[in-house]
Amino acid sequence: MFDVKNLKVAYGQSVVIPDLSFSAAESEILGIVGRNGMGKTTLFRSLIGMIPTVDGTVTIKGKEITHKPSYKRVSEGVAFVPQGRMIFPYLSVYENLISGVKGGVSEEAVNEIYALFPVLRDMKNRKGGNLSGGQQQQLAIGRALMTNPSVLLLDEPTEGIQPSIIKDISKSLREIRDMKKLTIIVSEQVLSFVLDTCDRIAVIDKGKLIREDKRDAVDAAKIKAMLAV
Repeated sequence: MFDVKNLKVAYGQSVVIPDLSFSAAESEILGIVGRNGMGKTTLFRSLIGMIPTVDGTVTIKGKEITHKPSYKRVSEGVAFVPQGRMIFPYLSVYENLISGVKGGVSEEAVNEIYALFPVLRDMKNRKGGNLSGGQQQQLAIGRALMTNPSVLLLDEPTEGIQPSIIKDISKSLREIRDMKKLTIIVSEQVLSFVLDTCDRIAVIDKGKLIREDKRDAVDAAKIKAMLAV
């Protein structure tokens, strides 16, 4: 479904991701974990087209999108929930949900989001800036799903969210995957969330994947040690 080969990303002369390859299958949830400053956010911004790629290829369903602008990647089926959520604080929940939709709005699609995240239905007329961090994260995920993606990228989805809501988001992501056969790729530091949510876990260090395991084979103690260094 989603394939990254020999990706190289740099800010000017500073290479952040020297050579990175991975793939994610249809209906798979892949977790990419690593300490701060190891290249996770740079990776995700490059995958959605916010940062240009120096070398390598990114393909979705066999179609290359490496040098396409962000809006074209969205039209090809990639959706992105950025770190910090970046919802529109002065728009209502409903207005936020439909803000990325091209053409007519499907009320069926909106109701599907409300079914996944009932709190958004209850607060549909409330301004996005008045929601809690967890509610904003649910709104950001819902907004991304409104584009009907095949691949959903989430950068640090648990940042600033209380533990009980983190569990709700983990459950919702698995439900979304099962319902839509969606490929989900998550960048994260909270290992417990990744272990609860993901089918496969990869560790990134200085822009390189240094370890990769299926969920059942994960040595949590070893990965915790890597994240703590």
